[in-house]
Amino acid sequence: MGLDLLDRVDFLRLDANQKLQKSRNTDWGQFLTPAPVARMLAALIVNRRREVRILDAGAGSGSLFAAAVGELCQRTHKPNSIYVSAYEIDPALAAYLPDTFAFCDAACRAAGVAFLSQSFEGDFLAAVSPHLTDGLVASDDFPLFDLAILNPPYKKINAESHARHMLAGMGIETTNLYTGFMAVVVRLLAPGGELVAITPRSFCNGSYFRSFRKSFLTEMRLRTLHVFESRHRAFREDDVLQENVILHATKGGSRGKVCIVSSSGPEDELPLARQVKYAEVVRPDDPQAFIHIAADDLGNRVAASLAGFQASLQDLGLTVSTGRVVDFRAKDYLRQNPEKGTVPLIWPTHFDRGYIAWPKIGSKKPEAILNDVSVRSQLLPNENYVLVRRFSSKEEKRRVVAAVYEASRIPSDAVGFENHLNYFHHGGRGFDLPLAKGLAIFLNSTLVDVYLRQFNGHTQVNATDLRSLRYPSVEQLRRLGDNVSNMFPAQSEVDTLLSKELNMPDDQGIDSVKVKKKVVRGSSGRVR
Repeated sequence: MGLDLLDRVDFLRLDANQKLQKSRNTDWGQFLTPAPVARMLAALIVNRRREVRILDAGAGSGSLFAAAVGELCQRTHKPNSIYVSAYEIDPALAAYLPDTFAFCDAACRAAGVAFLSQSFEGDFLAAVSPHLTDGLVASDDFPLFDLAILNPPYKKINAESHARHMLAGMGIETTNLYTGFMAVVVRLLAPGGELVAITPRSFCNGSYFRSFRKSFLTEMRLRTLHVFESRHRAFREDDVLQENVILHATKGGSRGKVCIVSSSGPEDELPLARQVKYAEVVRPDDPQAFIHIAADDLGNRVAASLAGFQASLQDLGLTVSTGRVVDFRAKDYLRQNPEKGTVPLIWPTHFDRGYIAWPKIGSKKPEAILNDVSVRSQLLPNENYVLVRRFSSKEEKRRVVAAVYEASRIPSDAVGFENHLNYFHHGGRGFDLPLAKGLAIFLNSTLVDVYLRQFNGHTQVNATDLRSLRYPSVEQLRRLGDNVSNMFPAQSEVDTLLSKELNMPDDQGIDSVKVKKKVVRGSSGRVR
């Protein structure tokens, strides 16, 4: 049996990966799309227009637009013509595009479809910015696209970068190239046009991407969200450790149901798929416009349980902030070991079975900070707080790891919390111990962990994420805290305590439950 279009193009991708240095991936922020992933994206395409204009804004060797062409040519109702516009900034990769175009042309001729193509070697943003002003297409000679298929570059962009200034000139504010590319592509789509993309999942939450989310969700309607349970399967050849999401969205139209798909990776033959109401994915009353991805009915039940809590942090009289001590800025005041005139400096390494254990013998981190007037604003009174790690390790099973800072365990006048921690406080002061213990139990519960994973696609837990939660009441949290002695309860006990004290179904072991269902596929292979 002969090779199909995408198999032929994938040989070009493999050749490019072999020849190009790994450092180029980092420099350009781009990783080439493997054939199995490209097929997954192409299978989501619905487009039934007779003339189809396709945009690939970061084409690489052309795997994605080739997958789209192959998908359209295999259908019973084929388009009359396909036009591909491909942009690639790396000259070494752009050199592969003529061969990919030739393969696409042969496949289209065999299917009786006319094929036209054009490649642009250079920066996509620079190429299209003259045609966009404040988010609107300003040139009549720049036709809009019916379909965009995209694996955008992933790279942070600082406020002074040329890319940031170009995006601002197009009416787009964002901090990463991948959301910048998505925002521009949305503006280049015709009404009813489709976007199919594989991106990091990080845009689903957090304050950095709030502006992008609100703009994107105003213009586009989510149709499918596909998440991978494994963080390395999508781009494992490039050793990329990133939680990815495949999304399919249309420009305009009604907010119908969204198909949520979860799989272990591109080779998973039994992905889990479910249809959910749009409001379950993007809640109308959420000012942050978080995108929730509950992969199964269990996740939906978790979301419903959390929605049942009525208290905000403000209702609890609490707020959450990021640790004030930034080590490299305060390095002149840091001390490796406690000494006269210093106070404890707490790091994530001090977390110990639900509490803070300080000092830590043999620690590589400075254990103390001078109680000096120059850094006193970075210190807090030595009272009771709840700390949450901002970053969980790659190997850690839980996204949220909370601990009680109990003042009586660490005699001192003040304390410093390092910047890799979030801390719950009451107007810059601590709060009563039962409330602290109860809050830590709630945050360490499987219920909260599973819920946050629905919109948090990376190892960072932002203060914004914690502020977005709804909490049990002060009385309920204090009752929970009264159950905690000197030994913090184990995970199974945490979940049992929560379910009993709050009169909820026992969600013990919720994160290990898996129900596999066969996905119903149409003739095109699209998840329906």
